[in-house]
This record gives sequence, structure tokens and C-alpha cells, in this order.
Amino acid sequence: MACKLHSTGAGTAPSCLSRVPVFSQLRPEEVELLHTVMRSLHFAKGEMIFQEGDRSDSLFVLSRGVIKLTKLEDNGKEHIIRLLFPGDFFGQFSLLQEKPHYANASAADDADICCIHRADFLEVLRRSPDTAARFMTALSAQLEEADSWAAVLTLLEADRRLAKMLLYFQHKSASSSSEFTLPVSKKELAGVIGATPETLSRKLGQLVSSGIAAVSGRKIIILKEQELRRLAGEA
Repeated sequence: MACKLHSTGAGTAPSCLSRVPVFSQLRPEEVELLHTVMRSLHFAKGEMIFQEGDRSDSLFVLSRGVIKLTKLEDNGKEHIIRLLFPGDFFGQFSLLQEKPHYANASAADDADICCIHRADFLEVLRRSPDTAARFMTALSAQLEEADSWAAVLTLLEADRRLAKMLLYFQHKSASSSSEFTLPVSKKELAGVIGATPETLSRKLGQLVSSGIAAVSGRKIIILKEQELRRLAGEA
């Protein structure tokens, strides 16, 4: 079905297109074209969107919720390689290179996604060189963020990995305030930062005892952001 977030008239109401930088400056006729060809999909928490090795001819735009990109280790354990938030797009490499997906994608929370087929998307890029240029810039930014994510997971000690991830979640939260909810379970967060659940629990306890953060279930309140940034190596 057509995206339920889209208005019937181009540009008259917010849509998932306006949340993605590459689409934010489309001309009205381009917005109208995408509105007519985009489909709205809903995935319940835990539902698979696609699996590693699947082929796809669509670009996916996350409108609501959180998406996990994962790979299975040799022992069958799921390893989270990336988390996606509203405004992020994915599936672009399979779309542009016509190659199988390199990872699994599943809903970490109830998620609404807009998708556009390859032929329709390429037609918009053909019509609008400016959009094509913005798409390349957005791809570059996404690759840079992926590199930063990899650096967090592989180059830093557990304290810094956790601090950086909490700051990242704060930045990606809807309000970007000092209070936010973890987008994944603590067990999954431990996997994200390459720590055991016991180590994560101990590190969170240290943040609480030092007055840097308050933790209640999945709710986090950052009390001393500068201290957390110092711990993350950003201050």
C-alpha cells in the first residue's frame, strides 16, 4: 500500500522522505512521484525484514522504530553489526549493485518502513542530478558512520565503548535529551559493545556510583554529560 505517512498532495505534510537528508530538498514533482510509488510496510518487534543472501530491488527508509543489522557467527550466535534509527536508509548496496544483502535486517522494536523499487528510485536520480549528488553524499556519510561504529567496537576498551554507545543512543533518540530508553535489551547492548552481560552490568553500576548516569531498566539518564564524553575520549 502507499506510505501511510505521506499526504495525498506533495509537500503538504511531513513524510518519511522529509526525514532523510538525501530526499529533503526534492522538487515537488519528484516528491509526488516518490509518494505514488513508495510502499509502507510494518514489522513487529523481532520480525525479519530480509536475511543475509537475499536479493532485493528496493531501497528501505526507516520511519519509526529501530532496525538491527546482524550476522550469524559460526556458533549460530547473533552479532549486531549496526543499529538503524528513523531517517536512516538501508538496502542501498543490494539496490545499486544488484548483489545479495550482506547482513540480516530485523525489527528491534515495532517499525514502520517505506520502500521504493529500484527502477523508480533510479528514475528519480536520472531526473534530478542534485538528488543523485545528495544521495552520494549521504552514502559517504553512512559509510563514515559505519567506520566509526567499527572503531568503537574494535579499538576501544569496554568503558569507552559503553560511553560512546550511550552518547550515540542519546544523539539518535527522538528528543536527544539527557533521558532516553535503550533501543535494545541490555543483553543485546552487551553484544554490541563486545562485552559479557556481567561486564556491562558492572560498567553501568560504575557510571551510577560515580554520578555520571542513572539507570532504571532500559531507561538511562545522563547526569554528567561532560564526564561521559571525557570517558568516551571526546572531551
